[in-house]
Amino acid sequence: MNNEVQVLYQDDRLLIAYKPYGVLSEFDAHKPNMPSLLKDKAGCDPVYPVHRLDRTTQGVMVYALSEDVARRLSAMIQQGQLEKTYLAVVEDVPEGSRGEYTDLLYFDRRKNKSYVVKRERRGVKQALLQYEVIQTIGHEERSLSLLQIRLMTGRTHQIRVQFASRKMPLVGDRRYGSHIPADHIQLCSARLSFTHPFTGEEMSFSYEPTEEYFKRFNP
Repeated sequence: MNNEVQVLYQDDRLLIAYKPYGVLSEFDAHKPNMPSLLKDKAGCDPVYPVHRLDRTTQGVMVYALSEDVARRLSAMIQQGQLEKTYLAVVEDVPEGSRGEYTDLLYFDRRKNKSYVVKRERRGVKQALLQYEVIQTIGHEERSLSLLQIRLMTGRTHQIRVQFASRKMPLVGDRRYGSHIPADHIQLCSARLSFTHPFTGEEMSFSYEPTEEYFKRFNP
């Protein structure tokens, strides 16, 4: 597992970086966080988060280096113009080799947990993702599946709760029902693709620890 912040790209407007597990994606004066680490690593100050990853998730993120760029990137994200692809290891095997899940999610801030619900009401948002099974292995009398997941919406704990609600929690995700020990939740923001908001250049950055994810579970 890579524990070091890596700068994958930087210009005078934005920065792409790899966020390790255990680091907050937004500023926090009391905990390891990406804006502070990037200030030291890349000499950027201030650094503006425009999206987030859970502390328990590693992977690729984009940061703005000015308020104007932050506004433009945030608008692109809201309009679905930032393509996010994840890798995850889940317990069991999905019914099809590829598919799509659509759910209504409610995030309980007090419990810091999302739930799949049946009816729309205040605070409920639609969640949509697409998945493809990359590999399946046996592990201690059960099956594990490595999935590639494309998020079509960005809800809190979306991937975690959508698979857990189908009896396929992410490995290591005790909050959502996993019983397989791991040093962290097996979820990675593997690739970001978008158009540079100023230059118009098509950009794509990846961090894909496929072998790392499965080698610890191989029998």
